[in-house]
Amino acid sequence: MSSSDLTTDSHLARASSPTQVHAYRRGPRITALETIIPDDIMSGLMLLRIHTDAGTVGGEPVIGHGETYYLPEAAAAVIHDWMAPRLLGADACAIESHWRFLYERCTAFGGYGAELRALSAIDLALWDILGQLTQQPVWRLLGGPVRDRIPVYNSSGGPRYGRDPGHLPQSTSAVRRQSWPGHGDPGQPGPLEDNWRSQNEPGDLAEDLLANGYTAMKLWSFDGVYQRSGGHRISAADLEAGVAPFSAIRERVGDRMDVMLDGHGFFTLSAALSIARAMREIRPLWMEDVIRPDNPETIAAFRDQAGVPIAVSEMLVTRDAYRAVLDRRGADYVMIDPTWVGGISETRRIAELAQLYNVPVLMHDCTGPFTLYAGLNVTAATPIVCYQETVRAHIATIYPLLIDAPPTVSAGHINLPPRPGIGARLLPDLFSNSAPNHRVSRL
Repeated sequence: MSSSDLTTDSHLARASSPTQVHAYRRGPRITALETIIPDDIMSGLMLLRIHTDAGTVGGEPVIGHGETYYLPEAAAAVIHDWMAPRLLGADACAIESHWRFLYERCTAFGGYGAELRALSAIDLALWDILGQLTQQPVWRLLGGPVRDRIPVYNSSGGPRYGRDPGHLPQSTSAVRRQSWPGHGDPGQPGPLEDNWRSQNEPGDLAEDLLANGYTAMKLWSFDGVYQRSGGHRISAADLEAGVAPFSAIRERVGDRMDVMLDGHGFFTLSAALSIARAMREIRPLWMEDVIRPDNPETIAAFRDQAGVPIAVSEMLVTRDAYRAVLDRRGADYVMIDPTWVGGISETRRIAELAQLYNVPVLMHDCTGPFTLYAGLNVTAATPIVCYQETVRAHIATIYPLLIDAPPTVSAGHINLPPRPGIGARLLPDLFSNSAPNHRVSRL
């Protein structure tokens, strides 16, 4: 698309394409979509910048920042090869118009994977642009604040969790080695290796987290059981091994630490019920994704028999999937990942849906920094959200390599992001023209 294609309002009035006829009115225009996959930092992450012709506001160029995780090449291709004709030259402030059009076109043909992740990244970046233009944080544009600070818990990942364990220098012949996050990563000894410590030094880890202000922690202690034995039946020895870290935490710190179990969707119903029965004496705050959320009736049956609170589910990506679970009373908590469900816009809508059922909401983050910032903004403005997930190892070691303002956890909380927009900016040096996975679509 050349710049001469989108120069005057009279041309726009004559446009016949439904992707263009109403999208180029008022507001600053989108001039470029730029993506990068930071293989040497987190190989599953796709970072996005949306450039505009708004110049500078508050001394900064108006550039929107977003991200998504998993299938990064596919998500980037969706943006450049399919979404760019809709967005380039369009009003950068027409967030709902772009979201609705792209969502309806994606889902008309079953597009809930890379398409929805690409739309999530776009939506984050457009909200960031609107915040910068109005000189307001996104949470204020969403109607906040409803709280002064945001409660967080620590999920037991380490500095290498989600990273390529044997990163290969990128070239035309290099093949990325997938680390399969959420698939039984045991970690290793070392600073901030919370996944390793949660299995080998759980009491020490709990005391360390309490000393640093955290009062809730999530463990993945049954991942190893799945890796050894599969997910269909669980022996008494496997149950004992999976519960042992929780028992050690209770023995060491008692009820001063809330604990949660993430099952990463590994287990069938009978095995999941065995885990739930074994976990009852631990009194977890919730158990999450012990079974896959493929069938809402099965989810409801599990919740009805589990005897502990059930969180559902970062693995759901559509509002209707959440509705199906809520209609069947299958969840005590709703877990949402903003960069998988359709961005800040859809995260807010799913949270409001859960409000109708009086079910509290949790924000997922075990990936990149803008997933966390998107959750913080929605949580700041949405009363039904009660917890934000964090990985302290990522905040300390990975996020400083990606953004200019990693959040700070203090006394188990993160303050409301004060900066106009989403709350931080991607480091410009990440977007190198020499990187083979750097792509730009320009007006």
